[in-house]
Amino acid sequence: MFKTRLLSGIILIIIALVTMTLGGPVLAGTLAVISMIAFFELLKALGLRGREKKWNGIEIAGIVSILIYYGILIILYFKPDLIVISGEGLCLTAVIFSLVLFMAVYVFSFPKFKASSVMFAFFSFVYAPVMLSFLYLTRALESGKFIVWMILISSWGCDTCAYCVGVLIGKHKMAPKLSPKKSIEGAVGGIAGAAVLGALYAFLIVEKAAPDQRITVVFAVIGGLGAVISQVGDLAASGIKRDHEIKDYGKLIPGHGGIMDRFDSVIFTAPVIYFLAQMMLG
Repeated sequence: MFKTRLLSGIILIIIALVTMTLGGPVLAGTLAVISMIAFFELLKALGLRGREKKWNGIEIAGIVSILIYYGILIILYFKPDLIVISGEGLCLTAVIFSLVLFMAVYVFSFPKFKASSVMFAFFSFVYAPVMLSFLYLTRALESGKFIVWMILISSWGCDTCAYCVGVLIGKHKMAPKLSPKKSIEGAVGGIAGAAVLGALYAFLIVEKAAPDQRITVVFAVIGGLGAVISQVGDLAASGIKRDHEIKDYGKLIPGHGGIMDRFDSVIFTAPVIYFLAQMMLG
């Protein structure tokens, strides 16, 4: 199992290196595919996706929303002056459109779907596709080619550091009913580790590539704050699994589970890093 998990992890890192380095349509297209899978994993976990092969109206509305959302991002990459709207404004517009689309399915197919089903579907769209899109939006920022890596440092770096510290000295349970293996010591170690990794990344790579930048402390703060939120994302995804009595969201990634199992912390961290970068780096 360890070898399988390690190999899968290496492949994920290679994919991240290629897509996040290239950015643009390559990154947006990759995120669109990942988002689609994550959306369906959430629908299945929430009981909205059965074993039938045919897509229902809610699923189709989700697919259309994701394609339009990421399609607009790709179009604006090639035609940046096509729409005079900020990244945040674009996200909000797409979210409102998706809500209208989900409600249209609910209204015109009534009483096939319950209101709660539509709410769950809309939640799934925002939770995975919209939140993950901030990887792309962060990469599109000025100096985004450097900043975007802080998302993975704050999430996957925190996960690794928290695991190591928890195994070594973890004694006090952080959320015993939700995630019995996680400890307070591990959580603190994850935050501290992400901050240190962020500082090292800034000092050894960013400041060498951009000599006029002195941002080691800023990246350390961003790494630590991002790590706090990443652990909330991890626990939130675990809570949904426990609520619905499932072990993993899927089996796509050997040794890790589904997209939601591997990207649960990234989903929460991406928007936080985006806004922290806007506030602290200008």
